[in-house]
Amino acid sequence: MKTAAHKMSQFKDSIFGVISQLARENQAVNLGQGFPDFDGAQWLKDIVNQKVQEGHGQYAPFMGSLHLREEISSYYKRFYKLVYDPQQEITVTVGATEALYSTLTALLDRDDEVIVLEPFYDSYVASIQLSGAKAVPVTMHAPDFTVDVGELEKAVTSKTKILIINNPHNPTGKVWVREELQQIAHFAQKHDLLVISDEVYEFLLFDGATHIPMATLDGMKERTLTISSAGKTFGLTGWKIGWVCAPEHLSRAVRLVHQYVSFSVSTPMQEAVAEGLKRLEGYVPGFQAQYKEKRDYFYEGMKKLGFTFAIPKGTYFMMVPIANKTTKRDVDYAMELIKNKKVATVPPSSFYLKSKEGEGYLRFCFAKKQETLESALSNLERL
Repeated sequence: MKTAAHKMSQFKDSIFGVISQLARENQAVNLGQGFPDFDGAQWLKDIVNQKVQEGHGQYAPFMGSLHLREEISSYYKRFYKLVYDPQQEITVTVGATEALYSTLTALLDRDDEVIVLEPFYDSYVASIQLSGAKAVPVTMHAPDFTVDVGELEKAVTSKTKILIINNPHNPTGKVWVREELQQIAHFAQKHDLLVISDEVYEFLLFDGATHIPMATLDGMKERTLTISSAGKTFGLTGWKIGWVCAPEHLSRAVRLVHQYVSFSVSTPMQEAVAEGLKRLEGYVPGFQAQYKEKRDYFYEGMKKLGFTFAIPKGTYFMMVPIANKTTKRDVDYAMELIKNKKVATVPPSSFYLKSKEGEGYLRFCFAKKQETLESALSNLERL
């Protein structure tokens, strides 16, 4: 009997799905998979209801609703002084994950190499491998999750084509500062690399941290493909509205893949997100304050339980060291917490290809209701 393609033998279920399933089976508080357990802004939900009633029930243009592309272009100009042509340089996708897949598929040939900074979002490596290319890891070293330029240099070969950067960074909560980004930019230009910059958490910033898009650095706009997502910005991950901003010749390639993967994205959701982007200046401060309160509450609770680590400046994740709590590696300790303490987390060793550093951490998601965080801390207190 014929079977699945041989290339699929290297894949297994995403750690996020595995952990969520175990959380359900064990009735554990789920601080694993990265999404809020509460809904996003009511005013934006009201807008999408209105858009449905207005008759936006048919296919949008494959590159995205012009209304949404124009508003994406507008906010990049307002916030970052970046200019993207909505007609040729912006493509709307089924969330950032499809944006990543379509982008990598469009850019990679078999046996090309991509530098990934570990720990990484697992979709990066899966998409690279599906293209027949190779992921080459360079470690962001704990506890500050810094990158050694010397290690970057050692990772480059004649086959290296792309470097992927994630800022603000999942799973560490790191927000890259200008000096670090300039090092990456210099490296990319020196070796003539394309850069995929995953910036889905661009507005989840705390304590005065500033988001600096890679494309704003000198010489980088023409070689950078920027990916972001309304799901993270508006706390509506199920809407699956993402986008890619890129120079026209690269954008054209991404659009060709996107046409054959999903063709187009939910029309009323796109129209609603376009309206939401018009209100970012008024919306973002309250959004950040809401998540900062959750971050501070959970961080203080974890400190009281004896966990010691730096407070994250971005995203809604915490990489928490576990060495003072257990001699077990992250996967085994995560299973113990799910089964015995009824708290689900993500073991971050699944986000590494080379380093063993992830085995000494767990990733917690604090984008949860107050009662969810309280329950998790109460269960953890029984450690």
